[in-house]
Amino acid sequence: MNVYPDTSFLCSLYRKQHTSPQAVIYQKILTEPLPVSTFLLLEFRQSVRFQARLFEKDRSKGFSKTEGTAMLRALQSDLADGILEMIAPEWADVHRIAEELSAKHTESGGHRLVDILHVATAVHLGAAQFLTFDANQKKLAEAEGMVVPL
Repeated sequence: MNVYPDTSFLCSLYRKQHTSPQAVIYQKILTEPLPVSTFLLLEFRQSVRFQARLFEKDRSKGFSKTEGTAMLRALQSDLADGILEMIAPEWADVHRIAEELSAKHTESGGHRLVDILHVATAVHLGAAQFLTFDANQKKLAEAEGMVVPL
């Protein structure tokens, strides 16, 4: 694995955002499918559902269920078409790495568990590049020797 994305990257692929052009261009230059874990997909899908709920309660927040459903369908289509590839990390090893990252970086960097788990997954997979638009997560990935090209 040369590259591993986080949820901010997936969101930029499946919903128009100011970072979407960068994400789309980067995905197009990939020569292999973009690897995704069950955890990454769970967080993405949960985020989509949560944003639809926010919109339902207050139309100035989140986005519509129709838009969310379209995002989830596009994601599923890309999985079926091999644009995204399900990978199976050894979760016990990912959790061990996450514990090490937490002990090493959280007090100084204020990292959330979800972000630590994404970076730990990338480390576990031997990713040289980490795809994120999250500034704090970028710092963590770079501290662990990965390039964040976005």
